[in-house]
Amino acid sequence: MPAPTHERVDHRFKALPPDAEGLTVGELAAQRRNLFTGGFLTPVLALSAESLAHNLRLMEEYAERHGLLFAPHGKTSMAPQLFDRQLEHGAWGITAAMPHQARVYRAHGIARIFLANELVDAAALRWLAAELDADPDFRFVCYVDSVRGVELMDEALRAAGARRPVDVVVELAAGERGRTGVRTEAGCAAVADAVASTTTLRLVGVAGYEGTMPGADAELVREWLDRLVSLAADFDEAGRFSPEIGEIVVSAGGSEWFDTVAEAFATIPELSLPALKLLRSGAYVSHDDGQYRDRTPFNRIPEEGALRPAFRLWSQVVSRPTPGQAFTNAGKRDAAHDLHLPEAQVVRDARTGEIRAAEGVTVTGLSDQHAWLATEAGADVEVGDWVGMGLSHPCTSFDKWQLIPLVEADGTVVDYIRTYF
Repeated sequence: MPAPTHERVDHRFKALPPDAEGLTVGELAAQRRNLFTGGFLTPVLALSAESLAHNLRLMEEYAERHGLLFAPHGKTSMAPQLFDRQLEHGAWGITAAMPHQARVYRAHGIARIFLANELVDAAALRWLAAELDADPDFRFVCYVDSVRGVELMDEALRAAGARRPVDVVVELAAGERGRTGVRTEAGCAAVADAVASTTTLRLVGVAGYEGTMPGADAELVREWLDRLVSLAADFDEAGRFSPEIGEIVVSAGGSEWFDTVAEAFATIPELSLPALKLLRSGAYVSHDDGQYRDRTPFNRIPEEGALRPAFRLWSQVVSRPTPGQAFTNAGKRDAAHDLHLPEAQVVRDARTGEIRAAEGVTVTGLSDQHAWLATEAGADVEVGDWVGMGLSHPCTSFDKWQLIPLVEADGTVVDYIRTYF
C-alpha cells in the first residue's frame, strides 16, 4: 500500500483547500496550514493531535498495568497510520471484523490479525490461505461458532490447497440473547470437536464480545467472562490444545467493559500453556462525546486516568432564518448520527476569530447536508460563524472521511490521517 504522504490532493478528499490541488499529502502537511485560515472548506472533521497522543499512551499503560496484551479493533478507524501508532504503543496486533479489513491490514504489512467474526466465505478463505502460505510470520486468528461453519472453512481451505492451518477460537455468546457465538458449553465442545476433526484448522483458544450483551451491567458481564475463563480451563483440562500452539488465547473486550475483562482475566488459572490475555477495545483511540463518554471503565475507576474526545466537526452557519433557529452545512454525510446527534460545543466568530462556548445552541436534527440548530434567546451565533461539534460513536465518524486533518490545539494541521473504508 503506498504511503498516504505520496497521494495527490484533489477532489476525492472533501474539505481540503482547493489551492492545494496537485500537492502530495506530505507536501500539504509540511505547509502546516491553519485549519481556520488555511483555505479549508467547511464542513471539516479535525482530529486532535494532543488528545490522540494522550489516549494512545493511556491505553498502553492500562494494558501493561493489568497484564493484558492488546489488539485494538481497527474497524473503528481503518487508518493504517493509527495502526502504526497503536503498535508503537505496545499493541500485539490489530483486530478486524471483515475480510476486506484484513486485506487492508495486510496491504499495510500488519503481521498479526485477530478477526473477531466467523469466516465462511470461500473467496476470503482462498485469499487467507495464500497469505498464510506466502508469509510464515503472519499470525491470523478468527472465530468459529458452529459445526457447519467449521465444515465450510475446511472445505474451502482444502479446495484452496492450504498448507498452513488457520488458527481459530471458539466464540462463546455473550448471553442467550447475544449476537453471534455458541450459546452453551456443550455446544462449544461440539464445535471444538469439529475443529479437531480437520487438518485445515487449529484450535488456539476461546473468545467473545460482551459489547452486544442485552441489558449489560458489570454483574452480567462478569458472569459471562467467568464462563469464558472456565471454558478455556475446561478445554485445556480435556487436552483440546496442542502443545505446538505455544499459548492459549483468551480474548474479549469492547470499549465499555474492559475493566471487568481485566478483573476476570486476572483469575485465569495456570494452564498447560501460557495464556494470551487479549483485549480488543478500539474506540479509545479517538474516544467520543456521546456513546463512550460516560461508559468507559475510566469513568468508573478515575484513578486509572481519563480518555479525551479527539474529534471535532467544524461546520459553518449558512442560514439564520429565525431568532430561534440556525442551520450549518454539515449533515448526515459528515457527522456520525447512528447513536446520538452531534453536540454544539464552541463557536468561532467569523469577524474576530474568537472561539467561545456555544451557549444556548443545540443540534436538534440532521438533514443530508444540514444540521438543524435550536438557538435560545441571547445565543451568539451568526451566518458565517463556524460551529465546532462533538461527535458520538467513532466507528461512524471515521468512515465518512477519507483524509482527516490532525490538528494541534492552536489550529495547526500537522498531518492527515488516511482511512480505507
